[in-house]
Amino acid sequence: MAKPVIFTIDDDPSVLNLVERDLRVHYGQDYRVIPINSGKAALDYLAKLQQRNETVALFLVDQRMPEMSGTEFLMEAIKTYPQARRVLLTAYADSQAAIDSINEVGLNYYLMKPWHPPEEKLYPILDELLEDWKAHVRLPYDGIRVAGTLWSPTSHEVKDFLTRHQIPYQWLDVEKDSGARQWVEGTPTGLAKLPVIFFPDGNILAEPNLKELAEKVGLQTRAGLPFYDLVIIGSGPAGLAAAVYASSEGLHCLVIEKAAPGGQAGSSPKIENYLGFPAGISGDDLTRRAVSQAKRFGAEILSAQEAKRISVKDSYRIVQLADGTEISCQSILIATGASFHTLTMPGAAQLTGAGIYYGAAYTEAMHYKDQDVFVVGGANSAGQGAMYLSQFAKKVTVLIRGRQPTASKYLVDAMQNNPKIELRLNTDLVEVIGKNTLEKIVIKNTESGESQTLNASALFVFIGVQPQSQLVADLVLRSGKGYILTGPDLMVDKKPPQGWTLERDPFLLETSVPGIFAAGDVRFGTNHRVASAVGEGAIAHALIKEYLKTL
Repeated sequence: MAKPVIFTIDDDPSVLNLVERDLRVHYGQDYRVIPINSGKAALDYLAKLQQRNETVALFLVDQRMPEMSGTEFLMEAIKTYPQARRVLLTAYADSQAAIDSINEVGLNYYLMKPWHPPEEKLYPILDELLEDWKAHVRLPYDGIRVAGTLWSPTSHEVKDFLTRHQIPYQWLDVEKDSGARQWVEGTPTGLAKLPVIFFPDGNILAEPNLKELAEKVGLQTRAGLPFYDLVIIGSGPAGLAAAVYASSEGLHCLVIEKAAPGGQAGSSPKIENYLGFPAGISGDDLTRRAVSQAKRFGAEILSAQEAKRISVKDSYRIVQLADGTEISCQSILIATGASFHTLTMPGAAQLTGAGIYYGAAYTEAMHYKDQDVFVVGGANSAGQGAMYLSQFAKKVTVLIRGRQPTASKYLVDAMQNNPKIELRLNTDLVEVIGKNTLEKIVIKNTESGESQTLNASALFVFIGVQPQSQLVADLVLRSGKGYILTGPDLMVDKKPPQGWTLERDPFLLETSVPGIFAAGDVRFGTNHRVASAVGEGAIAHALIKEYLKTL
């Protein structure tokens, strides 16, 4: 954390230099001494300190300055830093003004010039004031601050990105925090672009794209090598497992992730049925461990980079990124996973990130404390989300289209025994209502046909899965629903697919293009469980090793 600031202000350069010298000698180790020669310049500097969330401990200000008196400066300065201690430097003729300022600005002390020797006339007084300040001040958060609105989709995207990357930040709602609103209004773009992200080094980003944000927080966004043995697209459990095994055996391995590591599993508040964790483990904790493990073995992980196209040239596989960069490799693993289906009813798209969230319970739950929220879906992800939301919300209503939830029994039992959770079976969501934010939902009982309109603060959607295979839609064979076909599923009448050029049959997780493999939720026939994805990632690595031996 940056040192607290001691401000000293005097328009006389010789006096200012002497005050600064004495302050640095005694306080320089614990405080940052800033000398300024005018009140107006000091107020401008204070605004910059406030944007950087730095703390001012004490103002030591000359009373008699031409443009702005010391008292006038303090009247403005305490609006920004009301906890800072205030001391005036005065001449004998200014003593009455100093006395009057005790009531006007809550002056803590006034010192008559000259203040020498400082060991007798300066330090004892300031020591006492600073000790009192330290005893009562609440030091500000000194990390990344995100100022926006709860109803801003981009604000949600930024929060989710930082949360999923486990980068600490402080959320500031400009609709509820007047100080945060003033900071934002003081930036070049003001409230026109949200969120505004304030960094400890004083830099500011307004409504950044994820790549800009990733680069600013120090994540890797560019490949370190021109060529790799293996490029993995997607950093869910399957991709990370393959990265760990491949890099541990010496392969040059690159992982490309367009959002954040972990996939759907990474956003799970608690996974309780994963082998080896009897008390359960959160998705972000499991992801953090896997990412650290892969990096320790030498794997590179690119964040906020989207693979847009894959092409084949002889024995080389080429991945083109959204920014136009091309990365060459010998083999590719598609581990892009699957995403939740989005709501198609009118208004749903406009309210996404503004009350409607897809698998984001972990990011947004705390913002809906003591409110009524809804979860759509009956599988494990919905159950995990509902249980987590119940720690904050007043009530969580789970809307399930079928007659029974499809989640694991332990989750169903937990939801049924939770007094904050209501399961509504045979229930369909038919309408969402709201202008700038979600306000109400309309549900329908599929058996009775009865409809209801309910107040809703937030709606968390966990319905169905859609494989993220568009990247290779024109390159490899897929099922009618978009899942990538691999291994035995490619065989027709015991023959490899048309265009297969090798004498051998496709490996178990190999696609219709030799050297391109698929694992996890994007693959046809997979079991949508974390353990299955991890297992497929490990198997994919073993098969890729065999493939590389043939080159």
